[in-house]
Amino acid sequence: MVDLAKYMLPDDVDLEIKFGLPREVVYCKHCVISNQRPTTTIETTVSKDQQNKPTIAFDEEGVCDACRWAEKKATEVDWDQRGKELEILLDRFRSRDGSFDVVVPSSGGKDSGYVAHLLKHEYGMNPLTVTWAPHMYTEIGRVNFDNTINAGFPNILITPSGNVHAFLTRLSFLNIGHPFQPFNLGQKNIGPQVARQYGIKLIFYGENVAEYGNNLKDNLIPKMNRRLFTNVDIDDDNLKFGGVSIKELKQRYGIRRSDLFSYASISENEMAKTGIEMHYMSYYKRWIQQENYYYAADNLNFEVNTQRTQGTYSKYQGLDDKMEPFHFYMYMVKFGLGRASWDAAAEIRTGHITRDEGVRLVRRYDTEFPNRFFDDFLDYIDITEEQFWSTVNRFRSPHLWRYQGGEWHLRHPVH
Repeated sequence: MVDLAKYMLPDDVDLEIKFGLPREVVYCKHCVISNQRPTTTIETTVSKDQQNKPTIAFDEEGVCDACRWAEKKATEVDWDQRGKELEILLDRFRSRDGSFDVVVPSSGGKDSGYVAHLLKHEYGMNPLTVTWAPHMYTEIGRVNFDNTINAGFPNILITPSGNVHAFLTRLSFLNIGHPFQPFNLGQKNIGPQVARQYGIKLIFYGENVAEYGNNLKDNLIPKMNRRLFTNVDIDDDNLKFGGVSIKELKQRYGIRRSDLFSYASISENEMAKTGIEMHYMSYYKRWIQQENYYYAADNLNFEVNTQRTQGTYSKYQGLDDKMEPFHFYMYMVKFGLGRASWDAAAEIRTGHITRDEGVRLVRRYDTEFPNRFFDDFLDYIDITEEQFWSTVNRFRSPHLWRYQGGEWHLRHPVH
């Protein structure tokens, strides 16, 4: 039961702060992201040495790192030179017999579709796309997944054990307020696993998360840090998954090692021995999500949804999985930033909308509850509506939220 009294206190009292976030809520002067955004969401990893990362940095002018990087992309990066670097890289890994020479983790969405198509048709590579199955495909998500395959891209679809995946998702939601942790872990590890299995030495991802506000210097590195993919050791009994140790999962809940294998990382030593390299396309090509959509629509028959994605204003974001809106809803609950904030910030940086337009869109859609798939969500993780709201409210930080007039309100909405 949540103590509502502390959420009714005035703003000028010493309010409780969760997740190690900054006390004062400050918004970027250029976009709509606040200083509450963690550079690494603290519960998206099971690693024991990557907790409590700092939040996005702002400079002395009150502009966030992501906006500064967008400026540098437009004015300082030599994209012609980056293109030459890409050609040299691909020539080093290109197969001479037409066999697969690059793995592209792909959901069937616009961004991964853009990467796969570019590599195949502009650079003559032979990509193998790999997909970690969504919890529950949406109708439009399945259509776009099939459209990518039908456009000429072989695919391996990896689907974890259904009841185990649902159970781990349930634990992750109830214990750490993150219903996407099992999906995130599987999704990030399938690339290296499949590359090792097929003897492929190159993996290409879309954008570096530094595009959205991690350390600016990370954008200057073409390769992904191997440590991001070597931190899930299913034989480490003390490692926590969904807030529960691996040992407890095995002993109390009867989860087998084989049930967890799909989520496991290749060890750092193994990764070094394989010679596999993981690169970001955003290093070599200027990354603009809206342009990726146009590209995918023209070349892959990518289709937008007939309905707006709940929690934001677009029809081409977050289409694949019925669970994804709840991931962004919980992100908004914990950090005061939802899907509309992410989308608007990105489009402000690329000049597709103004900050004033972004503010209006965020205030209209960011806190919207994704009721379209709510029954599916409850059924999938086997909880009641009462359990859902009790869990949601447990993860609200009093310094971000106020309870007033029977409703929840952000104390410091973007302005």
